[in-house]
Amino acid sequence: MYIHAVSHYLPTEVVSNEHFTKLNGLSSDWIIERTGIEERRKAAPDENTNTMTVEVVRRLQEKTDLSTVDLIVGATYTPYDTIVSLAHEAQHELGIADIPVVSVSTACSSLLNAIEVVEGYFALNKASRALVIVSEHNTAYNNDEDTVSGHLWGDGAAAMLITKERQADGDFTILGLLTGGAAHTPKGTTGVMMKPNEGGVSMPHGRDVFINACQYMPKASLQILERCGLTLEDVDYVLPHQANLRISRNVMNTLGLPEEKLISNIQKLGNTGCAGCGIALSEQWDIFQRGQRIVITVFGGGYSFGAMVIEKS
Repeated sequence: MYIHAVSHYLPTEVVSNEHFTKLNGLSSDWIIERTGIEERRKAAPDENTNTMTVEVVRRLQEKTDLSTVDLIVGATYTPYDTIVSLAHEAQHELGIADIPVVSVSTACSSLLNAIEVVEGYFALNKASRALVIVSEHNTAYNNDEDTVSGHLWGDGAAAMLITKERQADGDFTILGLLTGGAAHTPKGTTGVMMKPNEGGVSMPHGRDVFINACQYMPKASLQILERCGLTLEDVDYVLPHQANLRISRNVMNTLGLPEEKLISNIQKLGNTGCAGCGIALSEQWDIFQRGQRIVITVFGGGYSFGAMVIEKS
Protein backbone atom coordinates (compact mmCIF):
# COMPACT_ATOMS: atom_id res chain seq x y z
CA MET A 1 0.00 0.00 0.00
CA TYR A 2 1.03 3.58 -0.60
CA ILE A 3 0.15 6.89 1.00
CA HIS A 4 -0.08 9.20 -1.97
CA ALA A 5 -1.21 12.47 -0.36
CA VAL A 6 -2.19 13.86 3.04
CA SER A 7 -4.02 17.00 4.14
CA HIS A 8 -5.00 18.46 7.48
CA TYR A 9 -7.38 21.02 8.93
CA LEU A 10 -7.10 22.99 12.17
CA PRO A 11 -9.73 25.31 13.63
CA THR A 12 -8.66 28.93 13.80
CA GLU A 13 -9.32 29.55 17.51
CA VAL A 14 -6.18 29.16 19.63
CA VAL A 15 -6.62 28.44 23.33
CA SER A 16 -3.50 29.24 25.34
CA ASN A 17 -2.55 27.85 28.72
CA GLU A 18 -3.52 31.16 30.27
CA HIS A 19 -7.17 30.20 29.68
CA PHE A 20 -6.78 27.39 32.19
CA THR A 21 -4.84 29.56 34.60
CA LYS A 22 -7.84 31.88 34.77
CA LEU A 23 -10.26 28.95 34.85
CA ASN A 24 -8.78 26.75 37.53
CA GLY A 25 -5.44 28.20 38.58
CA LEU A 26 -3.20 25.82 36.62
CA SER A 27 -0.08 27.73 35.63
CA SER A 28 1.28 27.52 32.11
CA ASP A 29 4.57 26.20 33.49
CA TRP A 30 2.70 23.42 35.33
CA ILE A 31 0.87 22.36 32.17
CA ILE A 32 4.02 22.46 30.02
CA GLU A 33 6.04 20.51 32.56
CA ARG A 34 3.49 17.69 32.74
CA THR A 35 2.23 17.58 29.15
CA GLY A 36 4.40 19.75 26.89
CA ILE A 37 1.28 21.61 25.72
CA GLU A 38 1.54 25.37 25.23
CA GLU A 39 -1.70 25.91 23.30
CA ARG A 40 -4.40 24.00 21.44
CA ARG A 41 -7.05 24.59 18.76
CA LYS A 42 -10.78 24.72 19.47
CA ALA A 43 -13.51 24.21 16.90
CA ALA A 44 -15.93 27.09 16.34
CA PRO A 45 -19.58 26.75 17.46
CA ASP A 46 -20.63 25.82 13.92
CA GLU A 47 -17.86 23.23 13.49
CA ASN A 48 -17.87 19.52 14.28
CA THR A 49 -16.23 16.31 13.07
CA ASN A 50 -18.40 16.26 9.94
CA THR A 51 -17.73 19.87 8.94
CA MET A 52 -14.01 19.41 9.56
CA THR A 53 -14.17 16.29 7.39
CA VAL A 54 -15.61 18.26 4.49
CA GLU A 55 -12.91 20.91 4.84
CA VAL A 56 -10.02 18.44 5.05
CA VAL A 57 -11.33 16.46 2.05
CA ARG A 58 -11.51 19.67 0.02
CA ARG A 59 -7.91 20.38 0.95
CA LEU A 60 -6.89 16.89 -0.12
CA GLN A 61 -8.66 17.45 -3.46
CA GLU A 62 -6.32 20.40 -4.02
CA LYS A 63 -3.41 17.94 -3.88
CA THR A 64 -4.76 14.90 -5.70
CA ASP A 65 -7.69 13.52 -7.71
CA LEU A 66 -10.30 11.82 -5.51
CA SER A 67 -12.86 11.14 -8.24
CA THR A 68 -11.90 7.45 -8.51
CA VAL A 69 -11.90 6.67 -4.79
CA ASP A 70 -13.58 3.30 -4.28
CA LEU A 71 -13.47 3.05 -0.47
CA ILE A 72 -13.91 5.58 2.33
CA VAL A 73 -12.93 4.81 5.93
CA GLY A 74 -13.58 7.36 8.64
CA ALA A 75 -12.31 7.30 12.21
CA THR A 76 -13.28 9.29 15.29
CA TYR A 77 -14.32 8.81 18.90
CA THR A 78 -15.99 12.24 19.04
CA PRO A 79 -18.74 11.90 16.41
CA TYR A 80 -21.12 14.72 15.62
CA ASP A 81 -23.69 12.30 14.23
CA THR A 82 -23.69 8.63 15.20
CA ILE A 83 -25.68 7.67 12.10
CA VAL A 84 -24.34 9.96 9.38
CA SER A 85 -20.67 9.34 10.05
CA LEU A 86 -17.83 11.48 8.82
CA ALA A 87 -17.21 8.83 6.15
CA HIS A 88 -20.76 9.31 4.85
CA GLU A 89 -20.21 13.06 4.92
CA ALA A 90 -17.09 12.62 2.80
CA GLN A 91 -18.94 10.46 0.27
CA HIS A 92 -21.69 13.06 0.06
CA GLU A 93 -19.15 15.83 -0.51
CA LEU A 94 -17.37 13.86 -3.25
CA GLY A 95 -20.57 12.65 -4.88
CA ILE A 96 -19.19 9.14 -5.50
CA ALA A 97 -21.91 6.49 -5.77
CA ASP A 98 -22.05 2.88 -4.65
CA ILE A 99 -18.76 2.40 -2.84
CA PRO A 100 -18.05 0.94 0.62
CA VAL A 101 -18.21 3.53 3.40
CA VAL A 102 -16.94 2.38 6.78
CA SER A 103 -16.49 4.00 10.19
CA VAL A 104 -14.22 2.72 12.97
CA SER A 105 -13.32 3.77 16.49
CA THR A 106 -10.51 2.43 18.63
CA ALA A 107 -10.00 5.71 20.46
CA CYS A 108 -6.65 7.38 19.75
CA SER A 109 -5.41 4.33 17.82
CA SER A 110 -8.12 4.67 15.18
CA LEU A 111 -5.88 5.95 12.37
CA LEU A 112 -3.94 2.69 12.18
CA ASN A 113 -7.06 0.57 12.52
CA ALA A 114 -8.63 2.54 9.67
CA ILE A 115 -5.58 1.87 7.50
CA GLU A 116 -5.76 -1.79 8.51
CA VAL A 117 -9.36 -1.89 7.25
CA VAL A 118 -8.06 -0.54 3.93
CA GLU A 119 -5.42 -3.27 3.93
CA GLY A 120 -8.15 -5.89 4.19
CA TYR A 121 -10.21 -4.43 1.35
CA PHE A 122 -7.12 -4.24 -0.84
CA ALA A 123 -6.14 -7.83 -0.02
CA LEU A 124 -9.60 -9.05 -1.02
CA ASN A 125 -9.50 -6.99 -4.24
CA LYS A 126 -12.57 -5.06 -3.13
CA ALA A 127 -10.88 -1.66 -3.51
CA SER A 128 -7.71 -0.02 -4.79
CA ARG A 129 -8.01 3.70 -3.93
CA ALA A 130 -9.06 4.49 -0.38
CA LEU A 131 -9.80 7.77 1.34
CA VAL A 132 -9.06 7.68 5.08
CA ILE A 133 -10.28 10.51 7.31
CA VAL A 134 -9.54 11.10 11.00
CA SER A 135 -11.41 13.92 12.70
CA GLU A 136 -11.70 14.79 16.39
CA HIS A 137 -13.80 17.36 18.20
CA ASN A 138 -12.48 16.75 21.70
CA THR A 139 -13.62 20.08 23.10
CA ALA A 140 -17.26 19.18 22.39
CA TYR A 141 -16.97 16.25 24.80
CA ASN A 142 -14.82 18.06 27.33
CA ASN A 143 -17.94 19.14 29.20
CA ASP A 144 -16.07 20.29 32.28
CA GLU A 145 -12.85 22.09 31.43
CA ASP A 146 -12.29 22.69 35.13
CA THR A 147 -10.71 19.28 35.66
CA VAL A 148 -7.16 17.99 35.94
CA SER A 149 -7.28 16.83 32.30
CA GLY A 150 -9.31 19.66 30.77
CA HIS A 151 -6.23 21.36 29.33
CA LEU A 152 -5.16 18.31 27.31
CA TRP A 153 -7.61 18.40 24.44
CA GLY A 154 -7.53 19.98 21.01
CA ASP A 155 -9.53 19.69 17.78
CA GLY A 156 -8.47 18.92 14.20
CA ALA A 157 -8.68 16.57 11.24
CA ALA A 158 -6.55 14.87 8.61
CA ALA A 159 -7.22 12.93 5.41
CA MET A 160 -5.09 10.73 3.20
CA LEU A 161 -5.36 8.89 -0.09
CA ILE A 162 -4.05 5.33 0.15
CA THR A 163 -3.56 3.37 -3.07
CA LYS A 164 -2.85 -0.24 -3.94
CA GLU A 165 -0.35 0.77 -6.61
CA ARG A 166 2.32 3.41 -6.39
CA GLN A 167 1.15 6.66 -7.98
CA ALA A 168 4.26 8.84 -8.09
CA ASP A 169 7.70 9.56 -6.70
CA GLY A 170 7.28 10.83 -3.18
CA ASP A 171 4.59 8.35 -2.16
CA PHE A 172 5.09 6.67 1.19
CA THR A 173 5.25 2.89 0.97
CA ILE A 174 3.53 1.19 3.91
CA LEU A 175 6.10 -1.48 4.77
CA GLY A 176 4.20 -2.99 7.67
CA LEU A 177 1.31 -2.44 10.04
CA LEU A 178 0.09 -4.09 13.23
CA THR A 179 -2.58 -3.29 15.80
CA GLY A 180 -3.68 -4.83 19.06
CA GLY A 181 -5.59 -4.28 22.25
CA ALA A 182 -4.67 -4.53 25.92
CA ALA A 183 -8.11 -4.09 27.46
CA HIS A 184 -7.46 -7.31 29.36
CA THR A 185 -5.31 -5.33 31.78
CA PRO A 186 -6.89 -4.39 35.16
CA LYS A 187 -7.66 -0.76 34.24
CA GLY A 188 -7.85 -1.17 30.46
CA THR A 189 -11.53 -0.25 30.34
CA THR A 190 -11.45 2.50 32.98
CA GLY A 191 -8.14 4.29 32.43
CA VAL A 192 -9.66 6.88 30.13
CA MET A 193 -13.33 7.07 29.15
CA MET A 194 -15.69 9.33 27.23
CA LYS A 195 -19.32 8.89 28.25
CA PRO A 196 -21.49 11.64 26.74
CA ASN A 197 -24.37 10.98 29.16
CA GLU A 198 -22.12 10.94 32.20
CA GLY A 199 -20.05 14.09 31.99
CA GLY A 200 -17.97 13.54 28.86
CA VAL A 201 -14.28 12.68 28.95
CA SER A 202 -12.68 11.42 32.15
CA MET A 203 -9.30 9.96 33.05
CA PRO A 204 -9.51 8.48 36.54
CA HIS A 205 -6.37 6.38 36.11
CA GLY A 206 -4.05 8.72 34.25
CA ARG A 207 -0.92 7.18 35.75
CA ASP A 208 -1.90 3.73 34.51
CA VAL A 209 -2.58 5.13 31.03
CA PHE A 210 0.87 6.73 31.09
CA ILE A 211 2.60 3.50 32.13
CA ASN A 212 0.86 1.36 29.51
CA ALA A 213 1.35 3.89 26.71
CA CYS A 214 5.06 4.00 27.51
CA GLN A 215 5.12 0.20 27.41
CA TYR A 216 3.02 -0.63 24.37
CA MET A 217 4.15 2.00 21.87
CA PRO A 218 7.85 0.97 21.99
CA LYS A 219 6.85 -2.70 22.10
CA ALA A 220 4.66 -2.38 19.00
CA SER A 221 7.37 -0.35 17.24
CA LEU A 222 9.98 -3.03 17.78
CA GLN A 223 7.58 -5.76 16.70
CA ILE A 224 6.71 -4.11 13.41
CA LEU A 225 10.35 -3.29 12.68
CA GLU A 226 11.27 -6.94 13.21
CA ARG A 227 8.40 -8.03 10.98
CA CYS A 228 9.74 -5.73 8.25
CA GLY A 229 13.29 -7.02 8.65
CA LEU A 230 14.46 -3.66 10.00
CA THR A 231 16.21 -2.42 13.13
CA LEU A 232 16.19 0.82 15.07
CA GLU A 233 19.22 1.91 13.06
CA ASP A 234 16.95 1.98 9.99
CA VAL A 235 14.55 4.49 11.60
CA ASP A 236 14.81 8.16 10.66
CA TYR A 237 11.80 9.46 12.59
CA VAL A 238 9.29 8.29 15.17
CA LEU A 239 5.79 9.76 15.16
CA PRO A 240 3.93 8.69 18.31
CA HIS A 241 0.35 9.42 19.26
CA GLN A 242 0.27 13.01 20.47
CA ALA A 243 -1.03 12.42 23.99
CA ASN A 244 1.72 13.84 26.17
CA LEU A 245 5.24 15.05 25.38
CA ARG A 246 6.58 13.18 28.41
CA ILE A 247 5.15 9.95 26.99
CA SER A 248 6.72 10.66 23.60
CA ARG A 249 10.10 11.32 25.18
CA ASN A 250 9.77 8.18 27.28
CA VAL A 251 9.07 6.16 24.12
CA MET A 252 12.20 7.56 22.48
CA ASN A 253 14.26 6.82 25.58
CA THR A 254 12.98 3.24 25.71
CA LEU A 255 13.86 2.77 22.04
CA GLY A 256 17.25 4.36 22.60
CA LEU A 257 16.67 6.96 19.89
CA PRO A 258 17.64 10.65 20.12
CA GLU A 259 14.90 13.24 20.53
CA GLU A 260 15.98 14.76 17.21
CA LYS A 261 14.14 11.85 15.57
CA LEU A 262 10.89 12.61 17.41
CA ILE A 263 8.03 14.25 15.48
CA SER A 264 5.75 16.17 17.82
CA ASN A 265 2.97 18.73 17.39
CA ILE A 266 1.30 18.46 20.80
CA GLN A 267 3.05 21.64 21.94
CA LYS A 268 0.84 23.77 19.68
CA LEU A 269 -2.18 21.51 19.11
CA GLY A 270 -2.78 19.57 22.32
CA ASN A 271 -4.07 16.02 22.18
CA THR A 272 -6.00 15.81 18.90
CA GLY A 273 -6.87 12.15 19.40
CA CYS A 274 -6.66 9.82 16.43
CA ALA A 275 -6.14 12.82 14.14
CA GLY A 276 -2.81 13.80 15.71
CA CYS A 277 -0.47 11.55 13.75
CA GLY A 278 -2.26 12.29 10.47
CA ILE A 279 -2.01 16.03 11.10
CA ALA A 280 1.70 15.75 11.92
CA LEU A 281 2.38 13.66 8.81
CA SER A 282 0.66 16.31 6.70
CA GLU A 283 2.50 19.17 8.41
CA GLN A 284 5.90 17.51 7.88
CA TRP A 285 5.24 15.92 4.46
CA ASP A 286 7.65 18.13 2.53
CA ILE A 287 10.62 17.68 4.86
CA PHE A 288 10.95 13.93 4.36
CA GLN A 289 13.60 12.70 1.95
CA ARG A 290 13.60 9.70 -0.35
CA GLY A 291 14.47 6.49 1.51
CA GLN A 292 13.65 7.85 4.95
CA ARG A 293 11.62 5.59 7.21
CA ILE A 294 9.11 6.67 9.83
CA VAL A 295 7.61 4.60 12.61
CA ILE A 296 4.11 5.74 13.51
CA THR A 297 3.01 4.27 16.83
CA VAL A 298 -0.24 4.81 18.73
CA PHE A 299 -1.98 4.06 22.01
CA GLY A 300 -5.55 4.86 22.96
CA GLY A 301 -8.44 4.40 25.33
CA GLY A 302 -9.43 0.80 25.88
CA TYR A 303 -5.66 0.39 25.71
CA SER A 304 -5.66 -0.15 21.97
CA PHE A 305 -2.27 0.17 20.34
CA GLY A 306 -0.48 -0.18 17.03
CA ALA A 307 2.55 0.65 14.92
CA MET A 308 3.27 1.19 11.24
CA VAL A 309 6.47 1.63 9.23
CA ILE A 310 6.42 3.84 6.13
CA GLU A 311 9.19 4.73 3.69
CA LYS A 312 9.45 7.70 1.35
CA SER A 313 9.84 6.57 -2.26
